[in-house]
Amino acid sequence: MKMTHTHGYYSITDMNHYRTAWISDLHLGTRGCKAHAILNFLKDNEFDTLYLVGDIVDIWALRRGIYWPQEHNDVIQKLLRKSRKGTHLIYIPGNHDEFIDGFLGKFGDITIQKQFVHTTAKGEKILVMHGHELDVVIQNLGWLAHIGDLGYKLLLELNGPVNFFRRLFGYQYWSLSAYVKNEVKNVVSFIGKFEEAVTHYAANHEVDSVLCGHIHHAASHAIGKVHYYNTGDWVESCTAIVEHANGELELKYYAIDAEHVEEESAPEPASLAG
Repeated sequence: MKMTHTHGYYSITDMNHYRTAWISDLHLGTRGCKAHAILNFLKDNEFDTLYLVGDIVDIWALRRGIYWPQEHNDVIQKLLRKSRKGTHLIYIPGNHDEFIDGFLGKFGDITIQKQFVHTTAKGEKILVMHGHELDVVIQNLGWLAHIGDLGYKLLLELNGPVNFFRRLFGYQYWSLSAYVKNEVKNVVSFIGKFEEAVTHYAANHEVDSVLCGHIHHAASHAIGKVHYYNTGDWVESCTAIVEHANGELELKYYAIDAEHVEEESAPEPASLAG
């Protein structure tokens, strides 16, 4: 399966219609959630099917303290409105919203499943899963995952002060947490091992590709005979994967700066080798 890439910026007022879209890791209920970007994405795009690939609401964060501004409520209302207007919502629970596991089934135009096999317009099959199922830290050392989550939350909170001073000097938005994540060798090694584990798992399901979220690292590349896609997140990268009417997939992101949010096609992810 091939993912197409184009260049240049797109007006967020242009309405696009996609056969399918996948978003994950919104982390509603946290201060790091870019709810404004999510609302723009939902407002300016229509979908036959929209996959919510886990960690939509961050229950881990809400257990530590309630944070739920109106924009986060608006995101939920916008998703439900799309469902009422005919978009099929498919919710794949993650580890931060694992309580949804108790509500598996079909509810009108909303389907909740742990995994789903999507068939593109070209007949290619994609296994859709959040990905935490294959994260050894989550499965075997849950307490360590929570400690890591707190550290990540601290980095996200530092993004605000850092970008306040960047704006004073005329610089664009820059994510400290994303920079640290991409630069730390152990994290890069973890991402590589995670991708290999997910594609190995998918190979046993007789699919062409696997699509997940969880690690907040948007990607598209082949690993062996299986193509690996990651939706990224709406905390740092603000990325989504969309399927056009012809079955081609495209990775899209919203570039964030101090003044506005614009939609752009994502560049090819850097190689994780080395």
